[in-house]
Amino acid sequence: MITPAAIVAAASSAALIILGLALILTVWRVVAGPTLPDRILALDMLTGIAIGLIAVIAVKTGFSLYIDIAISLGLVGFLATVAFARFVLSRGNIKSPASASPAKANAKKRAGGKKR
Repeated sequence: MITPAAIVAAASSAALIILGLALILTVWRVVAGPTLPDRILALDMLTGIAIGLIAVIAVKTGFSLYIDIAISLGLVGFLATVAFARFVLSRGNIKSPASASPAKANAKKRAGGKKR
């Protein structure tokens, strides 16, 4: 009969292998990403994979301190993603929803022309 500890050990080893493969593929996307938003999304994915790796290591070793580290990494990763998104919007590569609407742009032109 298989013990629960053996099942957890096998599952955590399999998870480490799968997460390692995902890490390699995501690093490739960061390096070869054709656009800046692709690279930013890959960096966000790297944060998620790192959190998964830390969680699996926490289960495998039994140290609960690693869970606190994973939570902190999640918060920092979220803030970094928001900062990168604001950077991309400020560069003008992606139009914001307010400026993308042609009806609003035409209304601004008409309103500006009538105030003479």
